[in-house]
Amino acid sequence: MIVFGHQGAPGYAPENTLLSFNEAIRRGTDWIELDVHLVGNELLVIHDYRLDRTTDGQGIIYKQSIDYIRSLDAGQGEKVPFLHEVFDTVDRRVGINIELKSADTAEPVMELVDHYIQNHGWSINDFMISSFNHFELKTVRKINPDIKIGILLYGVPLDFEQIKHIIKPYSINISIDFISRSIVDIIHEKELNVFIFTVNFEDEIQWMLDLGVDGVFTDYPDRVKAILSK
Repeated sequence: MIVFGHQGAPGYAPENTLLSFNEAIRRGTDWIELDVHLVGNELLVIHDYRLDRTTDGQGIIYKQSIDYIRSLDAGQGEKVPFLHEVFDTVDRRVGINIELKSADTAEPVMELVDHYIQNHGWSINDFMISSFNHFELKTVRKINPDIKIGILLYGVPLDFEQIKHIIKPYSINISIDFISRSIVDIIHEKELNVFIFTVNFEDEIQWMLDLGVDGVFTDYPDRVKAILSK
């Protein structure tokens, strides 16, 4: 079972910060997962559309300057990182799952991914792109036929065949609130991986193992690794 550090390791460090990503790697994650918005011409790693919850700033991110956002404290003195800073910090130690949060992020993200593949020794297999915005995922697939794509869903998918045909995903990523053995079996019958978010507690981790899911997103990578090692 693959372990994804959900926004790094926010059980131990501020989410979506360089500190959090390093902490996730230190605690044994296989991949990190992060959230990306396009603000102006910059790719910023932050989950919300507003700054209030995760920084000491306020307001909608698209209405703020990059200088203002970068001046904020994202927790423990950390800044809201640029996506390229995360790539440099991770430095191929683990894979990176990039969730596209805002519209029009697919092309600039793929340009950056390609730059790191061409110039910094990364492989296409080091990256996965996911989103609830399936139009963005279609754009990703048009740009690159080989990169892993994870389709994010809150509820139960209705038309696997259409999704599989158009986007050609690597995985279906579903909330733990909607998962069942029958859904896992259906997705596996379509020869797709099943990744579940967000799995933090021992009983949940064991349940995912019992269901045979292929990976979990967690705020506590070490907890999952400890149970997997038993």
